[in-house]
Amino acid sequence: MISPDLTIAERVSALVDAEIDDALAGADVILQRTAEAMRGALCAPRKVRVNFSGGLTQECWSVTRGDGDYRVMYMPVAGYFSLCVESDFGPLDIGVHGSALGCFGSV
Repeated sequence: MISPDLTIAERVSALVDAEIDDALAGADVILQRTAEAMRGALCAPRKVRVNFSGGLTQECWSVTRGDGDYRVMYMPVAGYFSLCVESDFGPLDIGVHGSALGCFGSV
């Protein structure tokens, strides 16, 4: 269970860390490699405005460094992660949602 005393950024980190730890402890070698690669791309969660279809925007939390093309975000309103493409107007949600590793591994 995640402690209620944590900040939002600490909660997001705890979610990602738990997912990576579970993957590394499992038997799926591909998922382990994905977790290792994601661990190398992690950044301290920071609040970022994300663009969605229809001109909507939402405050989300960046959990990976952008690689120039993509980065993984946590969407607190939805309670799951999103893969976003980098654009001239900031991160753009491309409809890939779910677990942090699932989003990261889809690139």
